[in-house]
Amino acid sequence: MTTNAVSEDFDAFVHGRGRALLRFAYVLSGDAHLAEDLVQEVLARMHRRWHKVSVMDSAEAYVRTAIVRQYLSWRRRRASTEAIYAEVPEPPGLDEPQARVLARDQMWTLMAGLPRAQRAVLVLRFYCDLPDDEIATLLGCGMSTVRSQAARALAKMRTMLSEGGVDGDG
Repeated sequence: MTTNAVSEDFDAFVHGRGRALLRFAYVLSGDAHLAEDLVQEVLARMHRRWHKVSVMDSAEAYVRTAIVRQYLSWRRRRASTEAIYAEVPEPPGLDEPQARVLARDQMWTLMAGLPRAQRAVLVLRFYCDLPDDEIATLLGCGMSTVRSQAARALAKMRTMLSEGGVDGDG
């Protein structure tokens, strides 16, 4: 493939899948600016070797894996006291606008209280709907680690809810 053809192929990929990658990074990080930075950083690295990436069975899966790893790496360097504000798709069945806002805020508060690896597991499992073996491959760990991280994350979220740590009343 010529350099021009590789560049056009990369541009087509970014144009076609860029918004989905940005949404993925946003749900993973909970921060629109960080999501943009993550995707930009990963795509900049991918551009240099797109000729190798584009011939893989699933170039998008490879790029998503790079985004997850970049996120986990950046989270180690960021302060743990960050505030997360976001807009996410509303769950069905919440008719009152106040109920939707409360549910969204509760979920973001719960997710913000999780360690980065647990949060990544939940996003990959429930947002991306990936099975445990694919999550394990993405994160570079065993399936038992994925299951234990998910169980710990859900248990912590349940504890926070039952203790009233997330009620939306201020």
